[in-house]
Amino acid sequence: MTAETTRTFEQLVAEADAVSVDGWDFSWLDGRATEQRPSWGYQRQMAARLAAARASLDLDTGGGEVLDGAETLPPVAAATESWPPNLARATRRLRPRGVVVVAVPEGGPLPFADAAFDLVTSRHPVANDWPEIARVLEPGGLFFSQQVGPASVVEIIEYFLGPQPDAPRWRHPDDARAEAEAAGLEVVDLRLERLHTEFRDIGAVVYFLRKVIWMVPGFTVAQYRPRLRELHEQIQKEGPFQATTTRFLIEARKRPAAAA
Repeated sequence: MTAETTRTFEQLVAEADAVSVDGWDFSWLDGRATEQRPSWGYQRQMAARLAAARASLDLDTGGGEVLDGAETLPPVAAATESWPPNLARATRRLRPRGVVVVAVPEGGPLPFADAAFDLVTSRHPVANDWPEIARVLEPGGLFFSQQVGPASVVEIIEYFLGPQPDAPRWRHPDDARAEAEAAGLEVVDLRLERLHTEFRDIGAVVYFLRKVIWMVPGFTVAQYRPRLRELHEQIQKEGPFQATTTRFLIEARKRPAAAA
């Protein structure tokens, strides 16, 4: 029996509700939740592309953790972030490595010149502004990204919000392909994987929903306390809450101007 199974609902929820959710580091969940990783190894592939690039842009960099994991960065490197706590965290982490971190409002235009980068990366972007991605890429430049796919962790969403019949079309890779191609990019790699996730205690659920804020918009412990207590009792009786995560990898090249 683990410490988590012997602690009370109130203890688990209070701890998870108080801990910082800044940045994009999920290490607080170690031992409390597990998520199967995609087979393609995004971090490794991203690092290889960064090492060969001349000028790169990392979109929605979070706290800069993923970008900072690359051993070699290009001579010119920039990153964007919209959430103020993450912006400050990313600046502290990435500035010593020569990365310029820029505040960009969600949905706002990118404050960079046309064809400024030969590589644009993003791990789990909030949304894809394909025309802007294409604009800041030079001809022949690459966009490389791992993204949340359709119906990802829909089990936990439906537990709190009820049935989501349109979930299979959420963030579908086929839509990403069509939108990228419409913006003048050629998709050269597109892969989707369905992966296993489990939450081993109610604190893990609370932390996850506080951090990944688009799963249950406006989530607070106070609003969902009765439902959280029911889920805590379910986990105690039946074991970890099971869910399916979906991820897709997309790589797209900007077409030369003559072929656009």
